[in-house]
Amino acid sequence: MRKDHSTKLHILKSLSNGEFHSGEALGEALNVSRAAIAKHIKGLSEWGIDIYRVQGRGYQLASPLQLLDEALLTASAESLVELVPVINSTNQYLLDRVAESEKGRVCIAEYQAQGRGRRGRQWISPFGSNLYLSMYWRLDAGMAAAMGLSLVIGIAAVEALEEMGIQGVKLKWPNDLYYQDKKLAGILVEMSGQAGGAAHLVIGMGLNIGMPDEQPEIDQPWTTLNQVNESLVIDRNVLATTLIKHWNSALIEYELKGLTSFVERWNRLDNFLNRQGKLLIGPREVHGVVRGIDHQGGILLETSQGLETYIGGEISLRKSD
Repeated sequence: MRKDHSTKLHILKSLSNGEFHSGEALGEALNVSRAAIAKHIKGLSEWGIDIYRVQGRGYQLASPLQLLDEALLTASAESLVELVPVINSTNQYLLDRVAESEKGRVCIAEYQAQGRGRRGRQWISPFGSNLYLSMYWRLDAGMAAAMGLSLVIGIAAVEALEEMGIQGVKLKWPNDLYYQDKKLAGILVEMSGQAGGAAHLVIGMGLNIGMPDEQPEIDQPWTTLNQVNESLVIDRNVLATTLIKHWNSALIEYELKGLTSFVERWNRLDNFLNRQGKLLIGPREVHGVVRGIDHQGGILLETSQGLETYIGGEISLRKSD
């Protein structure tokens, strides 16, 4: 059973206008005591939300907060879009509902308690700061046809950002969005299915928009859309619907044509193209110059042995020291 967070969410909606609100006024509006309001305010801090408390004035958000709006998210959607404000994981939500889902079903959250990235890593997911979005897709051609899918999703995501006027975002093989060598977003594709049958895919992305600066749990350079373009006000509802549109279009194209039509689009956006890099394959390191991807989605490295292709779920790319 999903935990009821309605009171906390109502408090946030009241505070989202940036004004001070007294505990008494919030309590009257929600028919709860001032003590209950104080308890809920404390709970909101566990979601990564900073709230000021000033004697005689009440509570105020430390920074403005634009909440996601399910009506706006679903207005132009061609398939089911669900806003679940507080969730363990958007990917897991859809994985648990594969049997009842239509192709293109989307789950979006404001906060993930157990957001996850590739290779079991945690994805830091404070409330309302970023975009956490997952989509279900069925590939009738089977699991083998899913090779390279994270590349397609990354391309579609960057092209969606470009449509919104956000330039300069690049791709890191196989599943990250980068800006000036800092991680902006991560993509996680999870798959189930039987040999000879359809592949059931859940495609998730965490995209940093306005994440607070202090994130000691993150062990690599990262950035946000607000830092990419400080003059552009990011409407998260518009961003989400634009991403969904581009993902749908790219996945349909991928089903019809495979990866072929995406290779040049990837190479245009490859953050490491023609740069020295190293692949980490378990304990092994392979050094070379990155030369883009091949038509199966493998990364091309020019090494001392010539041009070599590498592909596989346990490969990571890091710049050479």
